[in-house]
Amino acid sequence: MNAVTADRRHFEDLVVGETVNLGSTLVTKEMILSFAHEFDPLPFHLDEAAAKRSLLGGLASSGWQTAALTLRLLGDSFLSKIASAGGLGFSDLKWKKPVMKGDTIWATATIAELRRSRHHPQWGIVSIDLDVKNQKGQPVMSMRLANLVESREPEAGMQAQPEQPYDVEQGGAA
Repeated sequence: MNAVTADRRHFEDLVVGETVNLGSTLVTKEMILSFAHEFDPLPFHLDEAAAKRSLLGGLASSGWQTAALTLRLLGDSFLSKIASAGGLGFSDLKWKKPVMKGDTIWATATIAELRRSRHHPQWGIVSIDLDVKNQKGQPVMSMRLANLVESREPEAGMQAQPEQPYDVEQGGAA
């Protein structure tokens, strides 16, 4: 057993349908400007006057900033409590509504699927549906993540598994 993850939840401890409240974060003007200057320098992320004239109608967070903030919430509230070995990818990313200066976003994570790696039964793959809303309860973003999780009982996964996307193979994910 891995000493680093021994006290964390493992693949066998996770349940499809389990939903975790990931908490919330306030998105400030300073956060938006800082992120935009470094990663997404579009006028509606950088300049309030230009943002007011844009389709968004005001200073808005980059969708990638919303995703990054959500990942932080996921890490703090869920991934740091399981025997996670890292992400394998994401799908179905949807930015549903802009996150504006002063919005508070909050998120939930729901375990959508659990399966063993076909090639490495010591690893499980958890698919997590993320749902992010603003303080008004309006959906702002959703996505599905695949994460690699250590198994406590690898021998339980020795039976053949069908090939799936995000399966772990020698030298990386495929």
